[in-house]
Amino acid sequence: MIDYNQFPSPCYVMEEDLLRQNLNLIRSVADRAGVEIILAFKAFALWRTFPIFREYIHATTASSPYEARLALEEFGSKAHTYSPAYTEADFPEILRCSSHITFNSLSQYQRFWPQVQAHGHISCGLRINPEYSEVETELYNPCAPGTRFGVMAEQLPAQLPEGIEGFHCHCHCESSSYELERSLAHIEGKFSPWFSQIRWLNLGGGHLMTRKDYDVEHLIGLLRGLKARYPHLQIILEPGSAFAWQTGALAAEVVDIVENRSIRTAILNVSFTCHMPDCLEMPYQPAVRGARTNADGPYIYRLGGNSCLSGDYIGYWSFDHELQVGERILLEDMMHYTTVKTTMFNGIPHPAIGLWTKDGQAQVLRQFSYEDYRDRMD
Repeated sequence: MIDYNQFPSPCYVMEEDLLRQNLNLIRSVADRAGVEIILAFKAFALWRTFPIFREYIHATTASSPYEARLALEEFGSKAHTYSPAYTEADFPEILRCSSHITFNSLSQYQRFWPQVQAHGHISCGLRINPEYSEVETELYNPCAPGTRFGVMAEQLPAQLPEGIEGFHCHCHCESSSYELERSLAHIEGKFSPWFSQIRWLNLGGGHLMTRKDYDVEHLIGLLRGLKARYPHLQIILEPGSAFAWQTGALAAEVVDIVENRSIRTAILNVSFTCHMPDCLEMPYQPAVRGARTNADGPYIYRLGGNSCLSGDYIGYWSFDHELQVGERILLEDMMHYTTVKTTMFNGIPHPAIGLWTKDGQAQVLRQFSYEDYRDRMD
């Protein structure tokens, strides 16, 4: 049982045992399916936990020079890098820190291929757009009409440009293996004529294989079938959320309770817009430990953030008691797409970051100060 009193408030608290459970499952899928599964930094990049990750996986994926440098210097291996657009200023660092570079367009590839060729020892690919995705929230749909992501089949020449060794496709978000099955039908239907010319196929992220209801055996069967059809292809998956799914909570506390027209809002010492942005962007209502979502009961509250954004709240939860100022609130599953997306809007203090180790020890990995806020503006 975690003793949250050993951590500052507020604090993101990751549980090492839960992380290792996810890593074990992911490594098992990779081994049984004969594929490579790598960590996408866009969802999780707490580098102090990388020694644990390195026991299970060997590579990561980056989408910027900073992420690529993090891969090389903190994870210890060069990144599989993709960006919607590289710049002349950034590309030398991308070259230094990458083992694979995926280009979003043929024009970007043509612009930077001479530099890759001169550098050597980097495998290049193109992002492809299968024009199919079941992601319902348009903000997260990479195949929406008019998308800026990827090359459509009709835009590819019959013979791929010199140096293109792989295809990268990303069209999922917290998706099931059955969505992958339907996506694969579109990917193969449109792009298999070029598969003989490449040696790797990256199926991107969004494969939420650590979710309790995910059909892992179906996923393994799909990947084995894909490899049987194209035995020369190395298959790569790069989920982000799956690694950190359900591995820890954001521990906050009630600082005030306000009421307006019979709606009670418990204001916390954290902000949804600053510290849990996906709750507003996705949008979804997170689980709160000890409370029921949208349930009837005598003690119903919205939860409000401590920024001055009017929409910085989520609701409603039913508690079995009346909330009190100073009471701890645990917002579940807050380790992915949180710390990588947080802001210091309004000068709101950033939560600390902690790890509850497998030995039952509280480690505070990072605390933030006024200087962190000030120095971002200098």
